[in-house]
Amino acid sequence: MPLGPTDALVESPVSGVTPCAETGDGKAAALHVAIIMDGNGRWAKSRSQIRSMGHRAGVNALKRTITAAVDLGVTHLTVFAFSTENWRRPQAEVSDLMSLLKAFIKSDLERLRREGVCVRIIGQEAGLPRDILDCVHEAHEKTKDNSRFYLQVALNYGAQADIVGAAKQIAQQIADGTLCPDDVTPETFGGFLSTRGLPPLDLLIRTSGEHRLSNFLLWEAAYAEFVFQDILWPDYGHEALKAALDTFAGRDRRFGAVEAGHVSQSA
Repeated sequence: MPLGPTDALVESPVSGVTPCAETGDGKAAALHVAIIMDGNGRWAKSRSQIRSMGHRAGVNALKRTITAAVDLGVTHLTVFAFSTENWRRPQAEVSDLMSLLKAFIKSDLERLRREGVCVRIIGQEAGLPRDILDCVHEAHEKTKDNSRFYLQVALNYGAQADIVGAAKQIAQQIADGTLCPDDVTPETFGGFLSTRGLPPLDLLIRTSGEHRLSNFLLWEAAYAEFVFQDILWPDYGHEALKAALDTFAGRDRRFGAVEAGHVSQSA
């Protein structure tokens, strides 16, 4: 399959991403949530189990959370499955994570297709095993026309690498004369990232009590709201996601602006 800018694993969903929710005026109302799924190892350790058991429990948590996201009105869910830095982990753990991803796709792909889920894998293709690439390409091909719900899985993904890759693509086009420097805007730059075609990120959640972005969606999170939850990922599900969305609903999102009435007249 031909790759787009920044060597995304698969191309964007069909042109013009269409969320499943609509407002009363007929305009699409996307709700894009991203989750850093953290805490599998600590969950396993607290139960005197090996780390792989935590990862297996984490897969079940992902299945619950996808169902919950649909029920709670989320239209786009992006989850951090494997970072470019995770290759530093022991080889046995890396192999187990890859096997779990493959098993998840094989076991749930048909159900996701039937339920109208568009599955998209974002990240770098280089270095991934051939069988994993075959799985993610199959997932995209079988679900690319779905539009009820959008699931993005960040695999072999690092935001800094994604941004650098976009900059290289833009620099090459400028050198080739196909792009003018004055035409480079935040919008055009975003079109070279592996998240291109997605609506703006609204909410970024991290589980397990950690308070870091860990090189995840750095560009996309510019105006996203952050919610950090103490729950370990294998225990995640409907209740935890609802709590995060309730917190998000109470936020005052101004995107750098203020209401006119709040501006001091004497300043």
